[in-house]
Amino acid sequence: MSASSPLAPRVYLLDIEGTVAPVSMVSEVLFPYARMHFESFLWQNIHEIEQKGDDFGPQDMSEGSFFMDLMLLSMENRAETDPEAPRILPGNPNVVSMSPAEGIPRILAYINWLMDRDRKSTALKSLQGKIWKAGFESGELKGTLYPDVPDALARWAEKAKVAIYSSGSAEAQRLVFRHSTVGDLTPLISSYFDTRTGPKRACSSYAAIAAALQVSPGEVAFFSDVVAELDAAREAGAQAWLVVRPGNGPVADANGHPAVESFDLL
Repeated sequence: MSASSPLAPRVYLLDIEGTVAPVSMVSEVLFPYARMHFESFLWQNIHEIEQKGDDFGPQDMSEGSFFMDLMLLSMENRAETDPEAPRILPGNPNVVSMSPAEGIPRILAYINWLMDRDRKSTALKSLQGKIWKAGFESGELKGTLYPDVPDALARWAEKAKVAIYSSGSAEAQRLVFRHSTVGDLTPLISSYFDTRTGPKRACSSYAAIAAALQVSPGEVAFFSDVVAELDAAREAGAQAWLVVRPGNGPVADANGHPAVESFDLL
């Protein structure tokens, strides 16, 4: 790695899908699992909100709570510019003021619309993470990683920080590594970043991650299978590596980013 960069990495920053885990784990396992369980999940959680009544308090309105995820989803829906997008709240600013029978079909229609388009919606990702949590904890789901990943994480964690930056929620990221097919790998990972930090194709996101980890951008080595993300990381001053894995889409132009097919030699 020193041949292509002046600074030894103090942070190994990793994408998940197509980088440490097969694309198929997300597209063929996690997404269908969330889609299958969304309706019952919404009914259960909205019913729990109703049951709380006067006991509904600040803890239920914290960032990342189900209530706040719904509020954020409704805000995203109102700001949606695509005229074909299903509307949750025509003229109604408060999603939880609707009856479940009225609200849940509207919410579900928008959620499915977002999933069909692989939208990087922060609210959607947080809700998906809550559904996956139940699946991982029950053993229905397991985090499938490429064979070279566990040893690489252990090796890197001895000399630097290992962090994850994915469009999936930070909680969902933890689940993949906590419930991996080779056991709990979370002790090797120091931090998790998602779209709350910023878009993955924005230079400012990588600068923010470096600042949060108290290193210079040049001391961050970012690994991804998406060239546009690598471009943004490089613009911020980070080292950027293109990860080439079986099942990933072809890359017509790596835009000068060095490519790696395995982490074994890094």
